[in-house]
Amino acid sequence: MIFETHAHYDDEQFDVDREDLLARLPKENIETVINVGASFAGAKNSFALAHKYPYIYAAVGVHPSNIEDLSEETMEELRTMAKDKKTVAIGEIGLDYYWDKEADVQAAQREWFRRQLALAKEVALPVIIHSRDAAADTLEIMKEAHAMDVPGVIHCYSYSPEIAKEYVKMGYYIGVGGVVTFKNGRKLKETVEQIPLNRILLETDAPYMTPEPFRGMRNDSTYIPYVIETIAKVKEITQDEVMITTR
Repeated sequence: MIFETHAHYDDEQFDVDREDLLARLPKENIETVINVGASFAGAKNSFALAHKYPYIYAAVGVHPSNIEDLSEETMEELRTMAKDKKTVAIGEIGLDYYWDKEADVQAAQREWFRRQLALAKEVALPVIIHSRDAAADTLEIMKEAHAMDVPGVIHCYSYSPEIAKEYVKMGYYIGVGGVVTFKNGRKLKETVEQIPLNRILLETDAPYMTPEPFRGMRNDSTYIPYVIETIAKVKEITQDEVMITTR
């Protein structure tokens, strides 16, 4: 059975067939799904999905590009959701300098990143980290998180194998999804090759990052076997070993 650690089934792309698709997942060997909040509304929707389906769990948090959603009031609501038994992580949180180039916006992202890490520490949950074009600042802040004993995963990993090894040394996991199957996914393949299999988590980021040969289509958890196949080839092991170990 497959553990899908990162999907966004609350996304509007699933509005046309969400219930049918989610009902089908257990029949497709998908045992568990973590639905991950990105906006504050997404966190609430993830929480609702987790309470509707026994095999879905919620991560609640606000993506760095949506920090305008955050306030003392919304942080308190996140705290309440985080204490629920169906919530298993704070995320996705982190830094994204790809879209936000302004120094003051980036400073605000770092502030809310640290605030949400502190929440994770308070409620004793792991974190799901988004990081894009912010390698140095993310690593620095995650060293702070490590010092606070906050565990977690670097989602949709996109940096070098060397930085991945730094995260692994601190006990963090590396999220691997459809990008590993891409022709231009060489750097992620190198990362997969160089880090231990027991530090890799399977994810889709559905509806995004669909693996080859379906790149460009809407992604969902049923495409994870293509990720498993690629990881197995890179590490020269069986697909069953990849599935069992990552689970």
